[in-house]
Amino acid sequence: MSKQRDDYDNPWKEAIAVYFKSFIAFFFPDIYEQIDWKIPYEFLDNELRQVMRDDELGQREADKLVKVWLTNGQETWVLIHLEVQSQYQSTFAERMYVYNSRIFGIYRKKVASLAILADSEKSWRPQEYSYEIWGTRVLLRFSMVKLLDYQQDWQTLEASINPFAPLVMAHLKTQATGGKPQERLEWKLSIVKSLFERGYNRTEIRELFRLIDWMMKLPGDLESGFSQEIKRFEEENQMRYDTTFERLARREDIIEILEIRFTELPSELVKAINLVQDSELLRMLHRQAVTIESLSDFQQLVSQSQSEENNN
Repeated sequence: MSKQRDDYDNPWKEAIAVYFKSFIAFFFPDIYEQIDWKIPYEFLDNELRQVMRDDELGQREADKLVKVWLTNGQETWVLIHLEVQSQYQSTFAERMYVYNSRIFGIYRKKVASLAILADSEKSWRPQEYSYEIWGTRVLLRFSMVKLLDYQQDWQTLEASINPFAPLVMAHLKTQATGGKPQERLEWKLSIVKSLFERGYNRTEIRELFRLIDWMMKLPGDLESGFSQEIKRFEEENQMRYDTTFERLARREDIIEILEIRFTELPSELVKAINLVQDSELLRMLHRQAVTIESLSDFQQLVSQSQSEENNN
């Protein structure tokens, strides 16, 4: 097990490509609110390869360059340069500056550089690169998220329906179980089984399963046992899975009805609706979404219903 090299970059690269909107919502919620998601975003992989060509700072597997549109009503677009760094690197901040300046030089557009630090060094938190010579000063500050910080908020990861919550869990437990195959097996089973509890549809479960399986590698004998256990679990929980799928569809219907009637919904209300698990309560909220007079009345109803559900 210790000789097996864990692959972080490729699963992260694919996860960002599949769930880019969820990625921004999970790690950079302030930026999420400023992007107009009604206008399709565009991955600029070819352009990024041009920027990184003949790069002496090393090949970057998980970098992504994405064109998005803002909510300010202008035809302004921002290039978001994403970095997922899985190990300490002394030239990391310099590389962020080099790529940012190269991208700006090509497109003459504002460039937001975002870093996901996925390493295991608690104290390594680069957020800027600068130098000064003869009165000239150059400075780049970039947004940074440290995955290790989520270890202190494990319950939030367990409760979140964002696909990056289980992926962060898988990443952290892959790091923590290097050389501990049996412990990794137990965590892998736990995280994969939790996908059925989060309200994902079948396609999402399959995709997340594939990414987690890719990241949390096991030796051959344990991998075989893992596959058998997951197959048994799926068969035993098929009825519960169907109910979970129905709850997901009901939640989406409630949110859509409220958006049609009241336009924009507070993010707290959307989160509260997505946390409702009781099928009968969801049916009642669905009816109320159609008939209730105001959004504030609906918010109060959800709050009261959740309070009663928690007390039962």
